Amino acid sequence: MEKFWSGKRVTVTGGGGFLGSFIVEKLKAHGANEIFIPRKTAYNLVDPDDIGRMLTDSNPDVVIHAAALAGGIGANRARPAEFFYTNLMMGVPLMHQAWKRGVKKFVALGTICSYPKFAPTPFREEDLWNGYPEETNAPYGLAKKMLLVQAQAYRQEYGFDAIFLLPVNLYGPRDNFDLETSHVIPALIRKFTEAQERGDRQVELWGDGSPTREFLYVRDAAEGVVLAAERYDGAEPVNLGSGQEISIKKLAETIAEYTGYKGEFVWNTEKPNGQPRRLLDVSRAEEYFGFQAGTNFEDGLRKTVEWFREHRNVAVK
Repeated sequence: MEKFWSGKRVTVTGGGGFLGSFIVEKLKAHGANEIFIPRKTAYNLVDPDDIGRMLTDSNPDVVIHAAALAGGIGANRARPAEFFYTNLMMGVPLMHQAWKRGVKKFVALGTICSYPKFAPTPFREEDLWNGYPEETNAPYGLAKKMLLVQAQAYRQEYGFDAIFLLPVNLYGPRDNFDLETSHVIPALIRKFTEAQERGDRQVELWGDGSPTREFLYVRDAAEGVVLAAERYDGAEPVNLGSGQEISIKKLAETIAEYTGYKGEFVWNTEKPNGQPRRLLDVSRAEEYFGFQAGTNFEDGLRKTVEWFREHRNVAVK
């Protein structure tokens, strides 16, 4: 698909972050060579004036909006207003100004948190509006879901080519390992690694271990985003996932094994479990733009543990 990217200017918001950095790598591998990454130090993407200045400076043909304020259950519970406002105001004005300036393609990244709390599994895109999201991350999930509404409305009225993708929980190298804001996999890797080194006999974990989650290796997710940008131009939202489900209890046991931690788990049931189950129907992504996750979960988990061990001076600040 090098012809698709030939001569195209691509702006990747969040291009210096976790998923965004891998999207940039995939873009280069697919033949893109004019990639603009707006840095936080230069542009505040919550400020419409800075959004306009950024679009003037980058003059993109394609915008991939990967920037987000994201985090685990604890961060979402502590800062719901911030998560709502920041994600809404980074996305909606950006898409609007991209349309006004004649951007040819806009790729909006949503979140699995937009699905209803009790959506039937596997989650099908048609069920996205059949209920309210899980309460602890609803403000974040709803803010991101507004980009789907906007994309469909702008396509209907203006013919704007905006697509909306729903990545499942991501993991892999370069993840956020801050225990206050991280998601479950990096949090468990760090907790068990440090507990093993200290010789701790117990580690406290949130909830009761019963919820299930689906995870997608970050390099696979980036490939899915780039394939969608190249091949998909429809109005329907599309899931990006692996189609595999694992309980938090089993996940904890697996990460403990890979990190060498041999102590006990203490499940703090006063802390929330979050959504009971998460598993995506991933057939639409394969049908519409040929995406299938290629990384075995155990292999990806080992690579993530190895990366953390080798880059702790960067991962733990």
